[in-house]
Amino acid sequence: MQDAPEKITIASLAVEQPSGSFASTYLSYLLARASHVVASGFHQKLKTWKLSVPEYRVLACLTGAEGLGVGDLAAMAIMGQSRMTKILDRMERQGLVERRADTRDRRRVLIHLTAEGRARAVPMLKAAKEHETAMLAPLTLEERAIIVRALDLLIREVPNALGDKAFGDRVAGEKASTSPRGSRAGDDAARR
Repeated sequence: MQDAPEKITIASLAVEQPSGSFASTYLSYLLARASHVVASGFHQKLKTWKLSVPEYRVLACLTGAEGLGVGDLAAMAIMGQSRMTKILDRMERQGLVERRADTRDRRRVLIHLTAEGRARAVPMLKAAKEHETAMLAPLTLEERAIIVRALDLLIREVPNALGDKAFGDRVAGEKASTSPRGSRAGDDAARR
């Protein structure tokens, strides 16, 4: 008779930290450190494509999900809307993105990749997936799935539980608020 697979619990995932440091068990610190470990090596490779980290994020966010509002794109790319507008201005001058009026709501601007933007994204995103594969190689498929699921839960559920619904929706890629303080106001500002 085959043994039943061991049920994975949070307690079984805990790792003993010899230092006893507060930071060694503090979620925010662990996420920041994990982000640094995972991204820093790849961010150095971006120089190959003459892209900054924010430009890379824009290309990655728009690939396969074109037609995003400025506010939605800024949330996905982890930056403020005013900074996003400046980056989009630069990328538009480079011919990588273009702004188009939303056909359903002409007050709203949507950001799209151009053919040049898609062409620049292909080798970069291929390298990003190769980097990800190398980073995850020491982990089992189950461990990889746990990490992805835990991060997805943090991104989607925690902001909602804390009452920051607009941020949680925006990060999850859902349509943001249409109030004057919502993304449409920012999208209108980006158009100017």
